[in-house]
Amino acid sequence: MNRTDVVGHLDRHIEVIELVKEQLSPVVLECAVMLVNSLINGNKILVMGNGGSAADAQHLAAELVGRFVLERKALPAIALTTDTSILTAVGNDYGFNDIFKRQVEALAQPGDVLIGISTSGNSRNVSLALELGRTLGTKTIGFLGRDGGDIGLHVDLNLTVPCQETARIQEAHSVIIHILCDLVEKALFQNEH
Repeated sequence: MNRTDVVGHLDRHIEVIELVKEQLSPVVLECAVMLVNSLINGNKILVMGNGGSAADAQHLAAELVGRFVLERKALPAIALTTDTSILTAVGNDYGFNDIFKRQVEALAQPGDVLIGISTSGNSRNVSLALELGRTLGTKTIGFLGRDGGDIGLHVDLNLTVPCQETARIQEAHSVIIHILCDLVEKALFQNEH
């Protein structure tokens, strides 16, 4: 363990962020437009993921409900990863694959945006919830990694970070979340400041 190890991690981070800049910038912008249009129309954002992606889901929802930079009204966003009673009841009674699907069934409305975060692109519980969301009329977005997996084939917008390393994918997802929050705030509230 030495400085070279640290620099190696940072170099790889920069390399992946450069790939995101080159390959995903137009899709990130399209995603921001989808979020803004949904919110303008009185809809909400639902976000889900497992493990580190659950934390990213909570991060995105928190930035929208709280604030990112601008002092503004709260925006309707729900992380489907936070209610331990729902997660454990559904997991126990139906199975882990249904923990997000049941919440989507209860909460999603046509015009909402449903975001699934999965570094592999193959999280079955996320995939099932996105499939149901589409049948209910939500717009679907995948924050994915590697080759996008199964989820990448079944979402309206596919934000796949082209990398094999989970840590780098999660770092890129965090950067994308911050960009989206900034774009959404500016689109909806910049004229108020």
